[in-house]
Formats: sequence, C-alpha cells, structure tokens
Amino acid sequence: MIRALWTAGTGMNVQQTNLDVIANNIANVNTNGFKKSRADFQDLMYQTLRLQGARTEGGGMVPTGIQIGLGAMLSSVQKVFQQGDYQRTDNELDLAIEGNGFLQVNLPSGDKAYTRAGALKTDAEGRIVTSDGYTVEPNLTIPAKTTSVSIESDGTVTVQIQGQTTPQQIGRIELANFINPTGLRAVGKNLFMESEASGTPTTGRPGENGMGTVLQGFLEMSNVNVMQEMINMIIGQRAYEVNSKAIQAADEMLQLTNNLRR
Repeated sequence: MIRALWTAGTGMNVQQTNLDVIANNIANVNTNGFKKSRADFQDLMYQTLRLQGARTEGGGMVPTGIQIGLGAMLSSVQKVFQQGDYQRTDNELDLAIEGNGFLQVNLPSGDKAYTRAGALKTDAEGRIVTSDGYTVEPNLTIPAKTTSVSIESDGTVTVQIQGQTTPQQIGRIELANFINPTGLRAVGKNLFMESEASGTPTTGRPGENGMGTVLQGFLEMSNVNVMQEMINMIIGQRAYEVNSKAIQAADEMLQLTNNLRR
C-alpha cells in the first residue's frame, strides 16, 4: 500500500508536467512560426519479487515471474517541427518557409540563432531585422528611396529604387538546416540555438540541397492544433484524477489496517 502511494504520486507528477506542456502549446496558438511540444514518458524501475525463468523445486521453470512497477517519469519534451498553416499578409518583408530550413539570426552576443518566424522588418539603417531588431544572416540592407521589394522563391532579394528603371539585386537570403532539428535548444522569442544533439547547421540557397523555398507575403502560423490539445488536456486531466483515486484507495486501506483491533 505504501508502494501504491509513491507510484500513483509519480503518475500525478508526470500528468502535471503534461498539462504544463499542453498549456504552453495553447498559449502560443497564434505565435508565428511556433512549433508545438510533446511530452514523452517512460516507466520507472521495477521491483522483482520472482525472476522470469527461475527454476522451481520440482525442476520446472517460472514462465512470467513477478515484477511490480514503481511508476512513471518524464523522458523528454520534444519539439514537433511539422509545417504550420500559411497566412497571407501581402507584406513585402513577410516570409514563409515551404519545407525544411530556418532563417539565420545574429544575436547581440555574437552567437547565431535560427527561426521559422518570418515577420521581418527594417531598422533605421535599412537593414533587414527580426521583430526584436536582430539582423538576418547574410546581412541585407534596403537602399534609401526604395519603392518596392521583391523576394524570389530562391531567396534572391531585388529592390526597385525611385528614379531608376532597372530593379537592383541586393543579395540573397540563405537558409540553415540540421540533421536533427528536434535537438535544437529553444531560447524564446521564436529562436532556436544549435546544440550537440542537433548537429552543426548546413546552409545554402533556398530550393537546393534539401532546403525549402521562401514565399513572400505569407507567414507560417503555429502548428498547434487546438482541438487536439484540448483532447490531450482532457486525457491528462482524467489520468491525473485516476492517479489521485489510487492514492485515496491506498490511504483508505492503510486506515483500515491502522484501525485493526485484537
């Protein structure tokens, strides 16, 4: 009975973590480029009372043995890099990535981060930056008196300058990809950073060597499915409730034992 208390307690703990992950997914349902998370669980160690295959006194063999599980634990919280839906904005600096790849972002610390959120802007110097003012790699600057910006699917950026008849190419947006994107470290602000688990990034032109293409005037929305998250929340709530019932049942059995009289 004491074992049942601890075992059911671990079940309540993992379901609380599961709810935390689901709540974060729902909170970011309207976050551009957000990738939902999934909590993965595994069972804890087992207490072996009789080993499988052990020999009996009569020369037979124990077919199944006796093992009592001691609960559950969190094994990982995995990012799911499934493509999100597209929203048309008709904004010249809004980009959606169709397929694999991340935009490269230069942080003030000198480190490089990666994002799927393509709501780009220009700063006071005309540089293309993120909503937080971080410059996009490679650095691209929109010239003064630019009347329109065109971004091709291969990342080529062309501008039309007032008074000129011929469009001017100012550079090309490059994407980065990883062998294991789920190993990237989320740091907030729609940014990810490289880790040993993700591997080193490979960079290249959009549309080549497995890279996705870019789509101007669109944004990739969050890949959170609200209906699925609501279902997961109900399942987690019921699992939490039934574990609490197991604790209540074990407590009542202990109470009966304590109340025994000779």
